[in-house]
This record gives sequence, structure tokens and C-alpha cells, in this order.
Amino acid sequence: MGKLLDLLLEKRLVLSDGAMGTMLQEKGLKPGECPELWNLEHPELVGEISRAYVEAGSEMVMTNTFGGSRYKLARYELGGKVAAINAAGVRLARSAAAGRALVAFSLGPSGEFLEPYGERTEEDLAGAFREQIGAAVAAGADVVCVETMTAIEEAALAVRCAREVAPGVDIVATMTFDPGPEGFHTMMGVDVRRAARELTAAGADVLGANCGNGMEQMTRVIGDFRKATGKPLAAHVNAGVPELVAGRTVFGESPESLAAGVAGLAAAGAAVIGGCCGTTPAHIRAMGRELDGLRRPPGGMRP
Repeated sequence: MGKLLDLLLEKRLVLSDGAMGTMLQEKGLKPGECPELWNLEHPELVGEISRAYVEAGSEMVMTNTFGGSRYKLARYELGGKVAAINAAGVRLARSAAAGRALVAFSLGPSGEFLEPYGERTEEDLAGAFREQIGAAVAAGADVVCVETMTAIEEAALAVRCAREVAPGVDIVATMTFDPGPEGFHTMMGVDVRRAARELTAAGADVLGANCGNGMEQMTRVIGDFRKATGKPLAAHVNAGVPELVAGRTVFGESPESLAAGVAGLAAAGAAVIGGCCGTTPAHIRAMGRELDGLRRPPGGMRP
């Protein structure tokens, strides 16, 4: 059992952080610019984001490494900087957390497709995942979070690689689901039940969903997960449905409005709760107030 599962045993509900990309854009990240390169070129700004989430109450912060695979970085001619960029992301989050929050290594999709849908073999992607995870664990990551996955083959492979490279570290695995006439499925056609079954078999400690959905739909997704598994569940929720305003994607859900759904999300089964696209430290602070209330026993007295 790793640090996240220990924290869940202690607190029952854990407050994660919010969006990294949204905050990087607020600090000046331009369209087409590599967000992960900021770990090396603007470390103070990346650190400020994680620090703001910790000060807002986050008990786990995600690293700025979502697109840190050799394949995604190669698109920016940064394929040779995989270890440096991923390790720097972990170090920045650790420094910002200063022992007050766990550091979760964010591992997003590779940007490639496995055979027969694409050109990459399983060993190709496994090598890329091991490279990232090895650098992250060496830099001190407490948790590995495989996130925003749509293909179960890639998600399960990433989890297996994490279990191999970091056997003592808790692994969170979240996929992105869309609603449809036959329930929720990922873009690649994976339903919640299959995701729960195969991610568990791969070795994930915490399952769930992130991105793609606001609070109402995410609560339904987590409810479906609870029917499919007894594992702890994680939910990172968007700040509502995105809208295009003056050429810019805007998420309109206010901190107070998003936080109003936290009790329902926890009741559906979520134990790790945080934000995804459009969320800010203000959203996390408001969500944290709701979680604090849920942690208190009847009568308002703390145990």
C-alpha cells in the first residue's frame, strides 16, 4: 500500500488539484507552445501553479508532464529531453508541495496508436512509458496517475509499466467518457465496466474518470464505476461544458456552482475528487470546503 491509499484510509476523501493547462494559459502559454517545456524554461511559473493549489487545500497535486512522452515531445523536437522534462515536473511539484501534499505524476496518452490501428507496437509504447515513469519515480513522485485515456489497450499498458517500474507506488488510472444512447463510452468505444475490469487486472489501485464531463455527468460515470468495482474511485471534473468565446475556449462553471455537486459525487462513490479543464485554485478551495463538511461526523464535531 502506497501513500495515496494510506491517505484515503486516514481521511476517506482526498482533495486533488485542478487544471494545469488552464493555469498555464493564464500565465502566458501560447497556442502551439509545448506546456511541458515550461518545466525547464519557466520553472518558477509552473511551481506557482502547484503552490496555489496546495494553498487552496489540495492534498495531491499533479505534475506538468501530461504530454511528456517521447512521441509527443518529438513534435516539438524535444524527444531527447524526456527524462529532463519529466523529472523537472516532479521536482517542481515536490518543492511546491513542501510535504503538505502528495505529488502525482501525470501520464497522458502517448499520442500514438497501437497496431493494427497505428504503427506502434506494444513494446514501442511500453518503452516510452517506462522512460517517463522511471524519470518521475527517481525524482520522487508519490503516485502515478495514468489519465485522459480513451483506448483500454494503451491505458492498461501504461498501468502495467507503472506497476513494473514503480512497484511500491500507488497507481491511479482514469479514462475520459462521453455520454451516448447506450451509456458512457470512451472515444474508442470502451464502457465503464470494461475499463474497471481491465484496469484492475493491469494493477491499478484507484480507478475513475477525468475530463470530458461536468459535475452532473461525472457523477453518473462514477456511479457506473461503483456498480462495477469495489476499488477506490477518482474523479477530476471539468468546470462545466466548454464554450467558444472570442476564439477562446471558456469553461463557465463557477467555483460555488461546481462545489455544490461535490456531495453528490462523493455519494456516488468518488474518494479522490479534483478538477480538470477550466478549474482553478478558487474551484478547488470551494470544493475543499464541501469535502471538509462531508468528513465531519454528525453534529459537526471532528473525530
